Amino acid sequence: MSTDEKYMCRCLQLARQGILTARPNPMVGAVIVVGDRVIGEGYHIRCGEGHAEVNAFASVSAADEHLLGDATIYVSLEPCAHYGKTPPCANLIVEKGVRRVVVGCIDPFAKVQGKGIEIIRRAGIEVTVGVLEEECRWLNRRFFTYHQQHRPHIILKWARSADGFIDDHGRPTAISNDATRRICHKLRAESDAILVGRVTAERDKPRLDTRLWDGPSPRRYVLSHATTLPSLMQQMYSDGIQSLLVEGGAITHRSFIESGLWDEIREEVSSCILGDGTAAPLLPLDAVTRRQVTVGTNTITQYVKG
Repeated sequence: MSTDEKYMCRCLQLARQGILTARPNPMVGAVIVVGDRVIGEGYHIRCGEGHAEVNAFASVSAADEHLLGDATIYVSLEPCAHYGKTPPCANLIVEKGVRRVVVGCIDPFAKVQGKGIEIIRRAGIEVTVGVLEEECRWLNRRFFTYHQQHRPHIILKWARSADGFIDDHGRPTAISNDATRRICHKLRAESDAILVGRVTAERDKPRLDTRLWDGPSPRRYVLSHATTLPSLMQQMYSDGIQSLLVEGGAITHRSFIESGLWDEIREEVSSCILGDGTAAPLLPLDAVTRRQVTVGTNTITQYVKG
């Protein structure tokens, strides 16, 4: 691992701390380094408050201020270039007079999109872009999908038995265990909205909240026959919904898959055998395994588009 990668890893570690509070802004971490010593670091804690770069500079001690001219600032996402709720971070970096800036990835937001890097380079500061770019983009995949595709980032989530059924002929069946239910509620807390089909909502009356995890409950949607997915995606985009968790049932999941409206799939597989029931959705042909974890006797596999 190179020096740049090492400090970008730290940026990502810091950025993740804002996963529940930075929305709708992206998660961003920043680290200021002189030689091989960190003299400042920070992350974007809450929308409307200081960005990662602001917090990193604020953490530099008075005794180390004179070192900024020789410093490198690492930022997981391109510094902003516009006046929003806070001033442009690109201008702040120029004012601080650092020697070098290392950026993980370009910001897809229309008011930035390379403009922050341009401001910094015009000031004569060296800029390196694309260090751990894939990891930086993945961290803010919800934000990226929303701004680039004008719809929420969509995660399909279901649990099935070892022989491929999600329930016992429409009757709710305990497939998840206590630990995987908590993981599900964590995912809910990280999502802006959650959706089920009309039949699931009426039959199972799911609460769809985060009672097993600390965090806000997502906004609830119920898909009916009268609702078309393209119009729903357009409405969610207009409403600022950056991420959508779909929890079923089978017909609802198939409608998203057949429409190509999915970005991730979380499939939980239990060791239990049901013998018969409602068949689990078939994975899309372009689904590629990204990560797999075993939790008790269950396995959760995360798929992304190949």
